[in-house]
Amino acid sequence: MGKKTPFFTIAAVAFLITGNLIGAGILGLPVNTGIDGMIPSLVAMVVFGGAMFFSAVVLGKEAIQTKEENFNFPSLYHKYTGNVGKWVAILANMLILYGLLTAYLTGGSTIVCKIFNISDVYAKGILVLIFLILSGLTLSGNKIIHRFNAILMILLWGSFAIIVFIGQHHVDPVRLKHCDWGFLPVAIPIIVTAFHFHNIIPNVCHSLNWDIKAVAKAMLIGMCIGFLMNAIWIQVGIGMLPLSGGESSIIYCYKNNIPANVPMAEMVNSSTFTLFSMLFALLAIATSFVANGIGLLGFNRDLLFNFFKVKSNMIVSAVTFLPPLIIALIYPDIFLKAINVVGGVGIVTLFGILPCIIAFIKTRRRSVRIFSVVLLLLFSAVLLVQLGEDFGIIDIQPEEDEVYENVMANFQHKALPMQPEMPGIEYAK
Repeated sequence: MGKKTPFFTIAAVAFLITGNLIGAGILGLPVNTGIDGMIPSLVAMVVFGGAMFFSAVVLGKEAIQTKEENFNFPSLYHKYTGNVGKWVAILANMLILYGLLTAYLTGGSTIVCKIFNISDVYAKGILVLIFLILSGLTLSGNKIIHRFNAILMILLWGSFAIIVFIGQHHVDPVRLKHCDWGFLPVAIPIIVTAFHFHNIIPNVCHSLNWDIKAVAKAMLIGMCIGFLMNAIWIQVGIGMLPLSGGESSIIYCYKNNIPANVPMAEMVNSSTFTLFSMLFALLAIATSFVANGIGLLGFNRDLLFNFFKVKSNMIVSAVTFLPPLIIALIYPDIFLKAINVVGGVGIVTLFGILPCIIAFIKTRRRSVRIFSVVLLLLFSAVLLVQLGEDFGIIDIQPEEDEVYENVMANFQHKALPMQPEMPGIEYAK
């Protein structure tokens, strides 16, 4: 019998997982989830958090079975689904990594420009400056990040705690009562992204000496902490921001791809909140960009070296970083849209649908096979809805008049004011 993994080691890996969950995607959570409301979003978080945990365990078992430090997902899916699965995995992984880097660049420049009221004339210059800093950090490798990782995490979590503490004093409980299940599909892609840490599963398994029980515990603990932090952040964001009316409203931010901390800083109007909100946002973006950038560098290096016989690190770097920069310069306001595509297409395919297929193929237990099919259908539905939106087949865009009618219908049987100026909801006249 193998030596039992110490709980301290499990906890350390769990915090690593949580750190990957609390990335830049959290900046968009209150905006996307605010449209459908607190209760529907929490239900979706429970469902998709559980689904992502299931897929993570499936992939963890596969990584442990091979015990390879260079374990990669395209090869895994090729084993079970052939060349089709391998190339679907490659394309999905490219969509995830390129999409996230693009989102981080546009999100970072939007935050800096909006909070400091920088003119649009200088916006692209700010974006390029952020790109140079983040790509430079990424190319420096893991050394800098590992050296300062503890400090970065303390600053990230500390600033998060401060803005949540201040924000709680500006929460209007009435805003948390808004509930519109019809707009839940708007929130699901970013919720899926909020539970995505699967790229580091091989490292997690290696760190825990290929002990599946320890790996599952670390995943569960890390995801539960991440769930709690995301839920608190959503509660503060939805409770602070008006649903409609004005540039600080949830609908305005959703339609203009503005991260949640920008309108939250405007609502609080506190230099302390603005400072720590900015610190939290930029640290989340920087750490996420570097982590995913390193992953994309390695992915492109393997692809170019092995398939195209290109041995130039300069070309690898250019292929990795120039596409996100070009897309961000052409479409500077796609922060939330990019995250939705990443979550609703890339992540649900690579870390949702494909792991469920593996679970169905491998297991002999009837209950697990049924559960795998249910989750497969769930992830497939998310993919189809997102593709429908992207290609204009489905339109789930919230309009202020429609939201107003839904809010009034939801509140008409409750002891709440029945006029447009009702607490928690603001409307332009």
